[in-house]
Amino acid sequence: MKKLLIALLLASPLLSIGQGQDKDEIMEVINQVFEAMRTNDSTLLKQSFVENPNTFTAFYDNDGNSTLVSGEFKRFKDAVGQPKEQVWNEPIWNEKVEIDDNLASVWVDYAFYVDDQFSHCGVDAFHLIKREDGWKIFHLVDTRRKENCEIPDEFKP
Repeated sequence: MKKLLIALLLASPLLSIGQGQDKDEIMEVINQVFEAMRTNDSTLLKQSFVENPNTFTAFYDNDGNSTLVSGEFKRFKDAVGQPKEQVWNEPIWNEKVEIDDNLASVWVDYAFYVDDQFSHCGVDAFHLIKREDGWKIFHLVDTRRKENCEIPDEFKP
């Protein structure tokens, strides 16, 4: 029993190193999504996702009812890739990454701007799976609101 405990204690730092590397790789995938949005690069965006991922938006409708709307990834990808004069900028902060084996969950606060004009804020929640070609997003849901947005100064234009 004592040997098992010692072996676990010695392996613990190695597990942390592996998870740190995974966390960096996961955040690289997440940041790639926002870079793709800023640069109108639908190819870069697609590289972050599995084929046919699930996307949703959770919000309150005009009557105050909690609503969940399913998105279509192809529409999102096409909108990102559409040439446009404005820059879509979505800074994120307060990242929370949870990893178990080949499954990861990421929760981030965000603010969305069109050029320097504030549009909305909320939370993006991602689920990723680790495959042979790296971490890929298979599920994305966001919340959206225009009020009660606590945006740190460094993420404001």
